[in-house]
Amino acid sequence: MRKLSQALATAGLASLALAAGIARADDPPEHSFTGKVALYSEYEYRGISQTSEKPALQLNLDYAHKSGFYLGTFLSNIKWLEDTAEVNGFDTNARVEWDIYGGYRFEVAKDTTVDVGYLRYEYPSSGAFNPKPNTDEIYAGITWQWLNVKYSHSINNTFGIPNSKNSYFIEGNIAYPIEQVKGLTLTAHLGHQEYKNNDALSYTVWKAGAVYDFGNNWNVGGYVKGTDAEEALYTVKVKDWSKDRLVAFVSYSF
Repeated sequence: MRKLSQALATAGLASLALAAGIARADDPPEHSFTGKVALYSEYEYRGISQTSEKPALQLNLDYAHKSGFYLGTFLSNIKWLEDTAEVNGFDTNARVEWDIYGGYRFEVAKDTTVDVGYLRYEYPSSGAFNPKPNTDEIYAGITWQWLNVKYSHSINNTFGIPNSKNSYFIEGNIAYPIEQVKGLTLTAHLGHQEYKNNDALSYTVWKAGAVYDFGNNWNVGGYVKGTDAEEALYTVKVKDWSKDRLVAFVSYSF
C-alpha cells in the first residue's frame, strides 16, 4: 500500500490516493468476531427470573459478515428448570441455557435498520420434561437511532408450556445516549408475552435503567423491572419469578 501510494504521488495523484485510503478505512471488515462476558445479579428474561434470584455468568459470541448476515451464540447458568422439576417430583441436570441464532440486518433508510432472524433456545439435559423447554422463534425488528421495535414468534411449544405453538413476544426498546455525560446511556423496555391457548400465563413487562461505558470495553449498568404476571402462576419454591426487582450487571467486550 505504501509503495502504491508513493507511485501515485509520483504520478501527481496524491489527493486521489488519500481519498481512496479514507474510503477503504471506513469500509466495514468482511468478517468480524466479537464477544462479551457479563456477570448479572440475576438472569431474568422477558421479566421472568431464570435463576431464582441467584447471580448469572453469561457469554456471548458473535460473527458478522459485511453483507449483513450474522451468527451468534449465548450461554448462561439457569435454575428455573431444576426448581420446576423438584416441585413436580423429578430430577434434572438442566442448569444451562444455550442459545443459537442467526439472521440478516440491512439498512432501509438513513439510521434505520431492519433485522430478521431465527433463535433456538436449547436446554441441554432437559429430556425429563414433557413437553421439552427447547424453543424455536423467528423474529423481525426495526431500529431507528435509539429506538427499536421487535416481534418474536414461536414455531413450536414455548418454554415447555403445552399447546403453546404460535405464542409471541412484542417489544419496544430505547437506548438513549446522554450527550452531557459521556458514556452514559438511558435504557427502557416495554414488552408483552402472549401464550397461545393459555391467557393466564400471558403478561406485560417493563424495564427502566442505565448503562455506563467506562472505556477499555468495560460497562456497568442496572435497571428496575416489573410485570403484571399472575403471581401464583410464577411462584416456585416460595419465590415469585415475576416480581418487581432491581437487576445490576458488569460486562467486558472483546
